[in-house]
This record gives sequence, structure tokens and C-alpha cells, in this order.
Amino acid sequence: YLKDASKKTKSGLMFVKLVNPCSGEGAIYLFNMCLHQLFEIKVFKEKHHSWFINQSVQSGGLLHFATPMDPLFLLLHYLILANKQGKFQPLDQVVVDDAFPNCVLLLKLPELEKVLHHVTEEKEIGNKKYYKYSKEKTLKWLEKKVKQTVAALKTSNVTVSARVQSSAFFSGNQVLSDKEEDYIRYAHGLISDYIPKELSDDLSKYLKLPEPSAPLPNPPSKKLKLSDEPVEAKEDYTKFNTKDFKTEKKTSKMTAAQKALAKVDKSGMKSIDAFFGAKNSKKIGNLQNSKK
Repeated sequence: YLKDASKKTKSGLMFVKLVNPCSGEGAIYLFNMCLHQLFEIKVFKEKHHSWFINQSVQSGGLLHFATPMDPLFLLLHYLILANKQGKFQPLDQVVVDDAFPNCVLLLKLPELEKVLHHVTEEKEIGNKKYYKYSKEKTLKWLEKKVKQTVAALKTSNVTVSARVQSSAFFSGNQVLSDKEEDYIRYAHGLISDYIPKELSDDLSKYLKLPEPSAPLPNPPSKKLKLSDEPVEAKEDYTKFNTKDFKTEKKTSKMTAAQKALAKVDKSGMKSIDAFFGAKNSKKIGNLQNSKK
């Protein structure tokens, strides 16, 4: 319905790509300019599924969710970037993005200026307002968001303890009972999907959330661990030729007699090679010739 309605200019529905405030990458959002409302679009895709919608069955597992979203989350991205200049600026100079030019549609939401004080310091000069990002105000505003999320989770009877333990590496021996800290931690995780990582870390400290337990170390493996890095040889194996290898192999299997012979003092004794030198070889040759 939204896809068809967006093609009609009178409907005021527009699908646009804007920056995702958490990842910094592009994402699809929906503007309803008639109601002056912003929606985030989430896609659920799973193969071989169908859906019951009203009294009909829709084939295909692709499902789009259009959920109302606070535009301040998107505006925070630009306010934090502009804060690097350290000065107050008009909003139309803050919300500028060559990669996502449709970001100027945020300025057309009439309720936006009424809520800017939650995340900015304001100055008014000559009937014109100037803004500067306030980290302190933003953390207070995000704390309210966390509390509202916690209240919604409790009202909807959503169990969060098991999910918190799974994502934060808590010990499995802990009792799976919903605690206030579990709700706050889980709500913090949901809100963190809409803010930069650095701001998420600051919010965690602001909420005084304890550091999650470190995962238990795995027992050492009995098998030799293979390194991803190339391993250099400790010895030069090219110095061993086949003859040397065979000799070494024979020597390693000496009999008791051979071992005893090896201990005999051989000083003054000629090597057996002396009997087969060039001189002796000549004598043997002459002897054979005389016999002929």
C-alpha cells in the first residue's frame, strides 16, 4: 500500500535514502509529508514463507515494516559532525550532506524545532536561531528514552534476562529472572541501534551499567595449534642428502657388537679405505695382468 501510495504526489509519501545514525551508511526511510512524520523501514526476509494478511495469504517471505521514528536520532548525526567546528550554527548549515541530499527533508518536519532543546544549546540573534550540540543534554534525553523503553518492555511482558545474558556473555549459572539492570541493559542495546558507537559507550557509563562479565576461557586444546602466520624452518634440511640419511639410519640401529667396537681405541690403526687407495688399486691391476 505504501509503495503504491508513494507514487501519488497527493499522498505526500516519499521513500528516501538517508544516513543511518549508527553505522553511517545509507538506509531507506519513509516520509509522510501530510502527517509530517518520519518512518524507518525494516525488512524481514526469509525464504519459503507466506503470510496471513487479513483474509488472504501472501506468498513470499519478504516483509517491510514502517515504524514511526524520532527524527532527532537522524539529526544527532549532523549535530555531532558540526560540533567539531565548536561554534553555533543555523540548522540549515548543519544538516547538509552531499551523499544524502534528501536530508533537508528533516528540516520540513514542523515539530523538529520544538524538540531540538533536548540535544542542543540554543542562541537567538536577530530572530534567527543558532544551535550547538550538547553532549550533556543528549545523555539526559537518551536516559529518558531508555526509561521509556524499559516501561514498554515491562508493559508488553517481554522477558529480557536470557537475551541479556546471551549478548553480554554472562555466566549460565545465574538465575534467569528479570532484574531492573537487565531491563536497562537491554533497553540501552535497543537505543544503541540509533546512535554512534562512541555515544552508546558514553550512555552506558551515564547509566552506570557495570561491565559485562568476560566469557569463560576455553580449556587448552590437546592438539597442536596451527598458526595463521607462515612458519620458518628451524634447520636447513637441504644439507642432508640421501646417502647421509641412509648412513644415519643404519647408525641409529647399531648392534651390541658394533657398539663395543666403537669404543675400541683406534689410534694408530689404518682406515680400511687405505687398502683401496690409488696405489693399491694399481698393484692389483698389475697382478691381474701378469696372470693373464
